[in-house]
Amino acid sequence: MILMASVQNLEEALEALYGGADIVDVKNLQEALVGSAHPGIVKQVREAIPLDRHASVTLGVVPNQVGTVAMACYTAGVLNATSVKVGFMKTEYDAAVEILLACKDALDGFETKLIGSLFADNPLYDGLDASNMVPLAKDGQCDGFLIDTLTKDGRNLFDFMPESQLREIVVEGKKLAKSTALSGHLRLEDLDELARINPDIVGVRGAVCQMGDRSSGVHRDAVANFKRELNLRETGQIEVRETDTALSDDGWVVIDGTGKTCAGILAALTSQIGQDSKSFIEVIIPDVLNSYDVVLWAEEGEHSVVTQRKDQSGAMRILIRP
Repeated sequence: MILMASVQNLEEALEALYGGADIVDVKNLQEALVGSAHPGIVKQVREAIPLDRHASVTLGVVPNQVGTVAMACYTAGVLNATSVKVGFMKTEYDAAVEILLACKDALDGFETKLIGSLFADNPLYDGLDASNMVPLAKDGQCDGFLIDTLTKDGRNLFDFMPESQLREIVVEGKKLAKSTALSGHLRLEDLDELARINPDIVGVRGAVCQMGDRSSGVHRDAVANFKRELNLRETGQIEVRETDTALSDDGWVVIDGTGKTCAGILAALTSQIGQDSKSFIEVIIPDVLNSYDVVLWAEEGEHSVVTQRKDQSGAMRILIRP
């Protein structure tokens, strides 16, 4: 899991960067429920953030206007944003797909990734239910997706969608090699649940602001603290579930997940099984949380997890019998 901090200006972006955020996500919290920052602010942030660090853009809740949204995505590409998030509330499914496909076309030639977004509390607004997130991301040719919330009454993501449902959505997204992100007034006390779900990206604002007040501005110390707590769970120093480990012999077909995202590991496993359903597979996984996803993938596919162990480098090695 990597940390995405929502920022509204250059000062907050730098605070997030110095605190260790992996992604600074530029948005405008004063525009409607959530909206887009001015292009000038995005340009300032992108020019100040090293290119090897991510600076993304949120369009918020977009209108049902294909050309307008595609033009906004094109602008994100021109500004060299790492990704652009296109969010839907009261949009019919087919219309949302049409908008996303136009956005994908508008980003052709740019490195900016297209992220589709639905809101867990959309039913409050008679909007498109977030259970549609995976098929929408697939049909809209998105590079990834984000599930967020819109309400500002103290409720957060888990008040609208249970851990089990979010877990299923994230795993399905990873199987399709989509990046997966969760946000929505998330707090430090939600980290165990988030770690069990294991999205690629955790998005926060209030939790990384001074005194936890989302209106007080992002602060580097709060960012660093949240990032540290994320890492404790990712490395297994804080256990979020029980696991059994055992030793295994080397050999078999080896899939090295070093440097790969969890989605990449699951995609490689799926491809290997599709080509060869008889050979044992040993998969090397760089962190503990991704190993949970591999075990779940194996269980859902009715494959046997023969052994799990940590090697001398600290990586997890899981032996799977198809």
